[in-house]
Amino acid sequence: MPSLKPKAKATLPCMSTSSFAVLTAIGPDRVGIVDDLAGLVAARGGNIEESKMAILGGEFAAVMLVSLAPSHLDTLMASLADQGKALGLRLELKQTHAPAALREGRPYILESVSLDTPGIVLAVTAVLKAHGINIEELETLTQPAPWTGAPMFRMRATIILGPKVPVAQLKADLAQLEADKDLDISLKPALAAPLE
Repeated sequence: MPSLKPKAKATLPCMSTSSFAVLTAIGPDRVGIVDDLAGLVAARGGNIEESKMAILGGEFAAVMLVSLAPSHLDTLMASLADQGKALGLRLELKQTHAPAALREGRPYILESVSLDTPGIVLAVTAVLKAHGINIEELETLTQPAPWTGAPMFRMRATIILGPKVPVAQLKADLAQLEADKDLDISLKPALAAPLE
C-alpha cells in the first residue's frame, strides 16, 4: 500500500559528467521487480537518484530519475526494448536535466478525505489551477471505512504557493468546495521533516 506521508525533498548535487533520464516501468506485479530495475541501472554504472513505486491493481509501476555516463545512457536506451521483454515490463526512458533547486514559494500540504465519489481530484485541482499553484507531489488512496466498510477516498498533495497567492482566499475557496462536494479538506504548511 503506498504511503501518504510527505517526504522531504532534498536538492541533489549536479554531476557534470552524468546524464539524467526518467525511467518508467509498468507490468504485472511479482517478486523481484525492484531488484531487476536496480540491477539494470547499476550494471551500466548508473545511480537511482529519486524514485516512486507502487502497486496499482495488479500492476507494478515505477518512475525513477537515474543518472549515468552519457555513453551508458545511450546504450541503455538502445537496449531498452529487449530489456523490457526479458523482465516482462514495459520500459520507457526519457532524457531530462539534473535535479534543480526547490521552486521559490511556500510549501503546503493539502489533504482531502471523503466518501469516494467521481470528480474529487478534478474539483480540488481546478481550485489550485485557478490560483496558479503548482502541485509537486500528489497521492490518492481508496480504502474501506472502519465499521461501515464504505469506500473512503483520501488525497494528499504537496503544493507550492507563490508569493502572490493569497492564502486566505485559497482557504475560502477550499471551504466553499468542502461545502459543495461534502469533503473534509485541510491545508497546512509543510514541515521540513516527514510527519509521523
